[in-house]
Amino acid sequence: MAAGLGTRMKSKKAKVLHQLDGRPLVNHVVEAALALDPNSVCVIVGHQAEEVKAAVNAEFADERVCFAIQEKQLGTGDAINATRELYEDRDSTVVVLTGDVPLITSETIRSLIDHHKGEEAAATLLAVKLDDPTGYGRVVRENGQFARIVEQKDATEDERLIEDINAGFYCFDSRKLFAALGRLGNNNAQGEYYLTDIPGIFKSEGEKVSIYVAPDHQEVEGVNDRRQLAALEQALRDRTVKRLMLESGVTFVDPSSAYISSRAVIGRDTVIYQNATVEGSTTIGENCVIHPGVRVVNSTIGDGVEVKDNSFVTDSVVGDGCAVGPMAHLRGHAEMVEGSKVGNFVELKKTKLGRKSKASHLTYLGDATIGENTNIGAGTITCNYDGKNKHRTQIGNRVKIGSDTMLVAPITVGDGAVTAAGSVATHDIEADTLVAGVPAKVKKVLSVGGDRVTPERPPRTKLTPEESVERTESFGERKEQFIASIKKSKD
Repeated sequence: MAAGLGTRMKSKKAKVLHQLDGRPLVNHVVEAALALDPNSVCVIVGHQAEEVKAAVNAEFADERVCFAIQEKQLGTGDAINATRELYEDRDSTVVVLTGDVPLITSETIRSLIDHHKGEEAAATLLAVKLDDPTGYGRVVRENGQFARIVEQKDATEDERLIEDINAGFYCFDSRKLFAALGRLGNNNAQGEYYLTDIPGIFKSEGEKVSIYVAPDHQEVEGVNDRRQLAALEQALRDRTVKRLMLESGVTFVDPSSAYISSRAVIGRDTVIYQNATVEGSTTIGENCVIHPGVRVVNSTIGDGVEVKDNSFVTDSVVGDGCAVGPMAHLRGHAEMVEGSKVGNFVELKKTKLGRKSKASHLTYLGDATIGENTNIGAGTITCNYDGKNKHRTQIGNRVKIGSDTMLVAPITVGDGAVTAAGSVATHDIEADTLVAGVPAKVKKVLSVGGDRVTPERPPRTKLTPEESVERTESFGERKEQFIASIKKSKD
């Protein structure tokens, strides 16, 4: 059920669209349901229906996910009735979940279903024990069996002492559920049709109603306001960190300060320092070190990687044995191949950095492919934007790019090429050449067939004695003129 507004959130956004762990609340519940491999998962939408549909479809490209529309919010019973055409004529088990209870696990839902089938019940409701059940509907038993659900305001003094509360999750026999919905009334202060009345209808008609008590009360805590949302964020983070430490062998230097996505996969013997953030569907390998202030989002980090302080990696891949940072930025599906390195204040955007290549300082590499064993000097920029379009830079193997080089794309730098510091390259650079200047021009050929040579120069012309004397005298005259001009300027 995901049709309500959620007025206590004090928001223009439907409650189930508020995010927990970087995802809409409703998506957590859909994920838990899909993990059971059901025939279908129907999301009942109403308020901001199209936005809720879009949020679900953006994450789950699954043909089993469908939607039903509750035209008017007339209660939980009316919401379930919106699915009548889908499930009324099926001989199946219908599980009712609420879209604002994001910590529910597929294991608990499976246990509820197994209990329901084992009891051969028409309805089974999920209950949970709370030390302080104030404000919740109580599950009343008689002789150990379900008798009724009573709300806090209607409960007697004895009933208010009951610790079992109704969690709002149910299993139903499909045909019996929709038959009972047809007999559901709305004779209450709100004029709404309450799903909580259905177990009572079954009881009055002699049908069996069972109760399954959830093992963890946190799983069934809902979100009604932003304080509860923050509390569940903390609970989910604590659950995730604990699982990674106990089951995956991950070390957290300060577990209370690490923000780790519940979908993150982290390998053994990896160390996570304080104030690190790992978001989305991120995978981090074994024997990695994630230093303080690092943020990794929807990325893959290989084994033996060190990500140094205050680096940001998003939507990118970092290969085994790489080093990142400090204060580096990888984005736009950047890729670092095994053993490569980016240092402080280096940014990679849509760039592949080849095996054992380095960009150690103050560099922007955008829309580029860089080969193996290449060194990018400090201050290098791939000038990838011409004001209208983005262009690519191709840098080969064993290239040395001098400090403050500007590579104006589109451009290709051949294997073994070298650019002098401060060069501005506007045209392709051939392999094994040294270029320098603005614009950069070839100054030297560095190798032919593996041997280092220099370009051929025209032979020197030998001067006659007379020509030598004439050139010397000419030089002497120019020297005297220069000295005289200096003296004159001082006078």
